[in-house]
Amino acid sequence: MTTVAQVLHAKPGPVLSVSEHATVYDALSMLAQHDIGALVVLEEGRLTGVFSERDYARKVILQGKSSKELIVADVMTRRVHSVRPADTVAHCMALMTDARIRHLPVVHDDAVVGVISIGDVVKATLDEQRFTIAVLEQYIAT
Repeated sequence: MTTVAQVLHAKPGPVLSVSEHATVYDALSMLAQHDIGALVVLEEGRLTGVFSERDYARKVILQGKSSKELIVADVMTRRVHSVRPADTVAHCMALMTDARIRHLPVVHDDAVVGVISIGDVVKATLDEQRFTIAVLEQYIAT
């Protein structure tokens, strides 16, 4: 089984984060600049939430509010599910499905060391399946 640590190893770059006190507009700009769907919200290095496109759509735009006036703390998701580097991709998929979320912060020793997206989980699952199929085909051929 593929672990979260293995998935993170293949992902380039640092963990992108935003402060609770940043404007929603600034957080959206960061999402667009990096072509990502969510940011972890950190205060003094501590995970306090997640800000996602979904938060923006449901808590800002659909309520007719302004992204330049609101701060991230006003709209972020505070109840955050997270995983550890040793957790499996299958565990992540089950958690994401049950909680209906698309991003999981990865926490080690109370520090966020990465973020796993549903796309990462699907890719890792497909890679595992391709590997299993190749091994079985080789076994059958010999």
